[in-house]
Amino acid sequence: MKRVVLGSRVISCEDGVRPNWQGVVVSGDRIERLARREDVAGLDGYEVVDLGDATLLPGFVDVHAHAEVVCRTTFRTVDCRAPECSTVSDVADALSSGAADLEPGEWLVGQANLFFDRKLKEGRLPTRAELDKVSADRPIALRAGGHITVLNSKALERAGIDRNFVAPEHSITGKPEVIFGDDGEPTGVIKEMDSLLPLPRPDAEELKACIASGLRQYFTEFGVTTIGEISETVAGIECMNALAESGELPTSMRIYLWSPGTLESLDKVKNWRDHIRLTVSERDLRIQGLKLFSDGGFSAKSAAVNCCYVGHPGSSGSIAFDQYFLRRAFIMAREAGLQLAVHANGDRAQDWLCDMIIKLGGTEPGRTRMRIEHAGNLLPNPATAHRWARAGIIPVPQPVFLYTFGEYFPDYLGAYGARGRFPFRSLIEQGWRLSGSSDVWIGSEREATNPFFSIWCCMRRQTYAGLTIDEDEALDFDTALRMHTIDAAAVLGEQDDKGSLTPGKLADIIAVDGDPRSMAVDEIRHLKPGYVMSRGRTVKNTAPRH
Repeated sequence: MKRVVLGSRVISCEDGVRPNWQGVVVSGDRIERLARREDVAGLDGYEVVDLGDATLLPGFVDVHAHAEVVCRTTFRTVDCRAPECSTVSDVADALSSGAADLEPGEWLVGQANLFFDRKLKEGRLPTRAELDKVSADRPIALRAGGHITVLNSKALERAGIDRNFVAPEHSITGKPEVIFGDDGEPTGVIKEMDSLLPLPRPDAEELKACIASGLRQYFTEFGVTTIGEISETVAGIECMNALAESGELPTSMRIYLWSPGTLESLDKVKNWRDHIRLTVSERDLRIQGLKLFSDGGFSAKSAAVNCCYVGHPGSSGSIAFDQYFLRRAFIMAREAGLQLAVHANGDRAQDWLCDMIIKLGGTEPGRTRMRIEHAGNLLPNPATAHRWARAGIIPVPQPVFLYTFGEYFPDYLGAYGARGRFPFRSLIEQGWRLSGSSDVWIGSEREATNPFFSIWCCMRRQTYAGLTIDEDEALDFDTALRMHTIDAAAVLGEQDDKGSLTPGKLADIIAVDGDPRSMAVDEIRHLKPGYVMSRGRTVKNTAPRH
C-alpha cells in the first residue's frame, strides 16, 4: 500500500528538518519521505489522503501505562470519580445505581480518583459505615487510585480482615496496611492491598473485548501509537497477541512484566517464553522489560522520602525489597536482555536504587538501559539527579500528575514537598532527555491518556484546583511535544524507528486541525487528532477529506 498523507504543515520532531513540508509519503509500514503539495502530482500509484489545513505530527509514545487495567474499568466497575461525584452522597448514589445490574452478593467495585479525600467536598474518604448504607449484603470496594481502597463490612469479611488481621509484608505495589480505629476494629481503609482482594475478573472473551475497545477509546482516540505497557496478567498479554494476529491491535505494545504480579517470580520472568505464548512480530508486540515496585504512593503515605510525613513523626515510607533482591533482578534482566523499570515515587527510594546500581557498575546503554519510574516528578534535592547520572538510569516522569496531585505535596511533606515539583525546564536545560507518560491506572483523571492534555500540563502547570505551580518550569509547545514523541521513543530504545516523521521510520502519523504552535495554551488541552496511522495502517479517520 502506497499513500501520501497531506496537510498544511508537518511538525516532524526531527532536528534539522526544514519546516515547509506539507505531506508524508508512506510505502507499506514505513515513511518513504516528506513532500510538498506540488510533489504529489508526480507520484503515480499512491493513494492521496488530503486533510486540508491539518498539521501532521508523529504518533505519540506513552512509555508508562497500565492499558489492560484501564481497559478493564469498563468491566463491572462504577465510575465514582470527582468532579462528577463531588460529595460522599454522590459516591453513594453512583454505587447504588451501579449495583442494579449485579447479581445478589456480587462485588460492587467503584473507581475513585487519586487523592480522593482531597477532591470530595467533605475533605475525607467515604467511611465503612457509609458504604454499609449502600449495601450490607454485598461486598463493596471503592478503589481510590490503586493505592488506597475503602471496604464495607461485607468486603472486609470476604477478604478475611478483622481486628486480628496481620497484613503481609509485601504486595505488588508496596507495603500493605490495614487502618484500625480506636476500638481496634478495621475502619475499612486499606493501603497497597488491592492485589490481595478477591475482586471479580473478566473471563477470556470479556477481557479480549475490553482490551480491543479500550485501546481505541483510551489511546488511539488521542493519537497514541506506541504503549509501554506495565502488564497486569498473562491472559491480557495473550489477548493483545490475538488482536495483533487478526490485525486489530491499533498500537505497538512494549510489555513490561510486573513481578510479583504478571509473573510470580524473577525466574519466571527470565524464562517468560515458557509462560507466555506470542506469535506476532515485535513490530506489534514485544516483551520489553521487568517492572518492580520499590515503594508505594504519596496518597497512601508509603512513598519512601527523605523527610517525615506531616502528622506522622518517624514515618517516611519504606523500601519494598532488599539489596540482594535488587541485585538478582538487575543481573537477571541484563542477562535476559530485558529493560529494568523500577517504580520509585520518593526521593529516598530513588537515592537508594541509584546507590545500589552504582555499586553494581551502573546500567548499560541501549534498549536495556534501566528506568526509574516517577523520577522527575518531585526533586526536593538536586543531588538525587546527580545520582541518576552516576547510575546511568533514565528518569521517567509523568506530567499529568502535576494536575492530579502537584499541589498536595506540601500537605503531605511540609516545606520539603514544595521544592522541586516537576522541574522539567531545569532538568532539560541541564541536558536531561525527559519523556511524558500517562501512568493511567484505575482512578486516573479522565484526560490522562490524552498526550495533548499532558503537553498542556507541561505548558500551563495548572493543578486540579486551578492553581499554577512553579511557572518558571513551564515548557514551550515544541519541547513538550518532543517529550511525548522522539524523547519518549528513546526511553524504549526506539528513537531510530519511532517518534519523528523521518524517512525509514515506521509510519506512525497523526493529524490535528489547525496549527498547535499558533494556538492558545488552553486550546492544546482539548486537541484530539482526526486522523491516526499506526505502523502504516489507518486506525482512525474522522477528519474531513479534501
